[in-house]
Amino acid sequence: MSLTHEAEFSCPYCMAPNSIEIDPVNDVQQQQIVDCQICCQPIELMVVEAADGEFEVLARTDDE
Repeated sequence: MSLTHEAEFSCPYCMAPNSIEIDPVNDVQQQQIVDCQICCQPIELMVVEAADGEFEVLARTDDE
């Protein structure tokens, strides 16, 4: 049984789909900087838990 959840988000630079493993204990409501898996630009991420128990990844450019 995996303790992480996979989520997808679009790169705010090139709009390519990216995926990330979310650890519900450590990643929710934490800001992270990751590189796009396609264009390598830095993406600022925030993981939030939705009302239905699913996770949503908010992605924006690092200069927004």
